[in-house]
Amino acid sequence: FTFHVSRITHHASRITHHVSVPMTKATNIVVAGLGGQGVLKGTDILADVALRAGYDVKKSEIKGMSQRGGSVTGDVRFGKHVFSPMVPAGEADFLLVLEPTQVEPHRYMLRPTGVLITPDAVPADQLPNKKTLNVALLGALSAHLPMAEAQWLDALRAGFAETFFDGNRKAFLIGRHGQKAQARTKKEEVPDRGQTV
Repeated sequence: FTFHVSRITHHASRITHHVSVPMTKATNIVVAGLGGQGVLKGTDILADVALRAGYDVKKSEIKGMSQRGGSVTGDVRFGKHVFSPMVPAGEADFLLVLEPTQVEPHRYMLRPTGVLITPDAVPADQLPNKKTLNVALLGALSAHLPMAEAQWLDALRAGFAETFFDGNRKAFLIGRHGQKAQARTKKEEVPDRGQTV
């Protein structure tokens, strides 16, 4: 296993400060999946967009057999002040899982009122290609967070080659708009171990 901790201190270019909700505590997000699914790229994008919104950001990564399709997880914490990069067990506000088999092994990370986001949150047949699933799920996650849509799109443009931007933008908006529509049309009961979307 490889364990990596990052303290995000660089300043993203063209940062636009748009913080709609003052955050007195850190928001804790865990991203989990298998090697090759883009887990670590997803946490990079998430950390970048939080920076663009003016938050203090910390990030950590745990890589298993990532080159052989093993489990990979990444933690991202952001808020006014963040002191530790690690999300404690049972304290994740959001658990984003790219591979269904990784839901149960990581469910313990969710707080009781946390939100579980799985591949079921996006219509796979509408995605530009299956490799954009991680971006589509970031879109679903973005519907729950205060950062502006433009900041997410700027982070996506900066995080990938320009040739991938149109496809990533489409995938992101499918996830984002789907979550927003779902939130408008129904109120979901919260299960004992977090809400699934």
